[in-house]
Amino acid sequence: MYLGIEIGGTKLQLGVGAGDGKLAGLWRETVDVKAGPEGIRRQIIQAVPELLAKSGIDRAQIKGIGIGFGGPVDDHTHTIIKSHQIEGWDNFPLERWVSDLLGMPAVLGNDADVAGLAEALFGAGKGFSPIFYITIGSGIGGGLIINGEIYRGCGRGAAEIGHLRVRKLGNVITDGPLEENASGWAISNKVKEALSHGVRSSLKLSKMDWNSALTTKQVADAASEGDAVALVVLRRAQSHLADAICHVIALLCPRRIVIGGGVSLMGEKLLFEPLRKMVVDRVFKPFADCYEIVPAALGEEVVVHGALALARDRLSTQQAR
Repeated sequence: MYLGIEIGGTKLQLGVGAGDGKLAGLWRETVDVKAGPEGIRRQIIQAVPELLAKSGIDRAQIKGIGIGFGGPVDDHTHTIIKSHQIEGWDNFPLERWVSDLLGMPAVLGNDADVAGLAEALFGAGKGFSPIFYITIGSGIGGGLIINGEIYRGCGRGAAEIGHLRVRKLGNVITDGPLEENASGWAISNKVKEALSHGVRSSLKLSKMDWNSALTTKQVADAASEGDAVALVVLRRAQSHLADAICHVIALLCPRRIVIGGGVSLMGEKLLFEPLRKMVVDRVFKPFADCYEIVPAALGEEVVVHGALALARDRLSTQQAR
């Protein structure tokens, strides 16, 4: 058995299992951003005994730990490079800290990478290679899985589709990262910006209290009811995403592109159908019949599944040596 840990910008999850796509137990809490990394580490210390007790698993059964962290990590130093959501993680030796805390080996990975690994092994990408995984939530992350292994470039990460530069059109033509144009955070903010400039919304969005946060679910609900502002913002975000996916196909020609994260829950009609059509219209034609774009299958536990699989694959190999 292994322990899997997901550290995100809004949630912390711990799971226990054999790394085979099944969980023997799960612990989940929201993250207190104001408490910073120290608060998250306190939560982990509290969570481990609670999870094992709830799962009926003895600590001696746990052979190692896998971690999926929401930000870039360094494979050579086994440290966090940076978190874009919570300040204070820079250069933190998270792998060593977890290993020392629990007295067993640990392995550290980026959360999108390990989520992609889980989808390739147990989810929507099972039986296919290469798999390109995209998570669209508050930000946008990516992972490239080849023959069941994460591709990590020179050791600081790869497949960072959220940081591809995409062209923004307006009074001045500029460019910016994809996640500033197509993430859940970007979609919500662009709707609020349009309404703040007096653009008329035909439905419920114009009646909202703008002192409160606008969620992508609210945008999706409005778009599904025909709200013009929500539909325009969604189509622009999808257009940027389609351009980025066409770059991925031209460079990597993956067999499947798996899309997860909160924005993917908009579903077939609002997201996947228009996105596929845009990609078909723009894709490098010799590769047009090589790929599929599909929704992720493993839900909110995907990073935990991936962290467990990472621990199983890496640590069992090390122990065999």
